[in-house]
Order: sequence, then structure tokens, then C-alpha cells
Amino acid sequence: MYDRETRFKLEETMNAGRIEFTEKHVMHMAQRRCDVIAISMSGAVLSLLSQSNLPNEFVLDIPDARIMKIGCVLMRMNANNTIDVRFLRLLTEKELNRIFIFSTHPAHKDKKLDVRSW
Repeated sequence: MYDRETRFKLEETMNAGRIEFTEKHVMHMAQRRCDVIAISMSGAVLSLLSQSNLPNEFVLDIPDARIMKIGCVLMRMNANNTIDVRFLRLLTEKELNRIFIFSTHPAHKDKKLDVRSW
């Protein structure tokens, strides 16, 4: 199903993120810190601090941009501790702009926050 969807171009960014998932089908949520190094409307590339066993489905939070609970599906685990994920819903332009505003990537240093759009 995910291979037939349209793919949007990934844009480099640098945001702190948090992956949340249930561990061993127990009620408590486990968390892993990550960095969002590239993002598009339909997916992202996340960098993990260490290789860890992640489930196929989890939730991504980007706290700086105040974007919570983005449902994700794990597409590929790479050898350099990065993972490719697809979102269960498309991000809006407004959400992407908020992510780029709070990014520490040099390509986004001139982005301005439009208070009226919040």
C-alpha cells in the first residue's frame, strides 16, 4: 500500500524528536530520543543514538514545533542508525513550516514565524 502512494521530496532539517511505542504489548509507553534529519509531507528520516529494536508502528513527537502524535510506519532500518518512516497521514504545509522554523539546520535560518497563522 505504501509503495503506491505519491512520494514527496525530502527536505533536510535538524529537529529533536521523540519516538513513543508500547513495549512488549504492555500498557506503559517506551520512549526513544531521535533527531529528524529530513522530512516531507509523507515521511521522514530519523537518526537514533543507538541501534534499538523498534516496532513496525509507533508515534513521533516533535516537541519544539509542538507537533504531537504523528503516526508512523517503519519502512527501513539503515546501518548508520537512521530509519526511514512513512506517516499515516500527510503533514500540512503549516506543520512543515513550523518544523522548519524551529530547525537548527542552516538552510532554515531565515524562516520567520507568522504569529497570525497559529
